Amino acid sequence: MSFLQFSELVLDWSLSIALVLLCLSLTLTIVRIWKGPTLPDRVLGLDVLTSSSIGLIAVIGIDTGFTLYVDIAIALGLVGFLATISFARFIMARGDTERSPVSVDVAEEPDEVVLTQEPQP
Repeated sequence: MSFLQFSELVLDWSLSIALVLLCLSLTLTIVRIWKGPTLPDRVLGLDVLTSSSIGLIAVIGIDTGFTLYVDIAIALGLVGFLATISFARFIMARGDTERSPVSVDVAEEPDEVVLTQEPQP
C-alpha cells in the first residue's frame, strides 16, 4: 500500500465518521429544540443547528470536491448570525424569558386569610 492509497483511505474514513457525527448532532439538536423548556433554549438550539449544518455542508463539499459548497456555507453562516441577533433582540424586548411557554406557574393562595389589628396607643 502506497502513501497515496493510505491517505485516500484515511480521508474516506474521516469523512464518513464526520458525516455520521454531524447527522447525530443535527438529530440531537432538533430534539433539544423540540423539548426546550424556554425560548432562549430554543434559540440556542437553532444557532447550534445552523453551525452543524455549516459543518455538514463543508464535509459534503470536501467529499464531492465542489467549491460552490463553501459559498453556500458562508451565506448560511451570515443568515444564521443575523437570525441569532434578531432572536436575541426579540427576547430582550419581550422580557419574560424564564417562564416556559408550555407550563404556567400558578401562585398558591392561602386557604384562610387572617386579618389582625394591632392596638393603637
